[in-house]
Amino acid sequence: MGVNLQKGQKISLSKESGGSLSKVIMGLGWDAKASGSDKKSGLFGGMFGGGGSSGGAIDLDASCVMFDDNNKVVDTVYFAHLKSKDGSVTHTGDNRTGEGDGDDEQILVDLDKVPANVKSLVFTVNSFTGQTFDAVENAYCRMLDVSSKNEVARYTLSSQGSHSAQIMAKVYRHNGEWKMHAIGENGTGRTIENLLPQILPHL
Repeated sequence: MGVNLQKGQKISLSKESGGSLSKVIMGLGWDAKASGSDKKSGLFGGMFGGGGSSGGAIDLDASCVMFDDNNKVVDTVYFAHLKSKDGSVTHTGDNRTGEGDGDDEQILVDLDKVPANVKSLVFTVNSFTGQTFDAVENAYCRMLDVSSKNEVARYTLSSQGSHSAQIMAKVYRHNGEWKMHAIGENGTGRTIENLLPQILPHL
């Protein structure tokens, strides 16, 4: 198991993985919050049976925004643009309910192929259906090493609330190595375009 990140924490991906990372997956997961009599106790509340459907489908969308040294957007990978122009970042596809165990959406990053002008990759989740995070529980993001299948780091959100988006984490270059920063800031907006101005202070 990798490190459990606290909000604001920064780690070296190579140190946590025990070697150099080349291909990683950012997995993002969530559950629709169960309501009323369907409410189940514990961590797996809305995960198995019934719980997800009672609150209605929640279409959260994971995105990855690539920024250069001047904090300008180089490319954005999301459900309508599943692969970056340079081929280094690939979204595995849209999940519209959040039901089931494990990651709901995954974004594959080939760190060796990320262009030299890209300084940071910011991972976000926004509610395309407009529900707020009051209707979501067990939201997290985690970094996996593709070659070993090991989890390098995980960041679990503790905040539910009336926000409709989350700026989850940033993967960025620092002194020639890749690091990960758990941001965990609330945002608003149904699409990644709405969220961009809210990302800039975290670059």
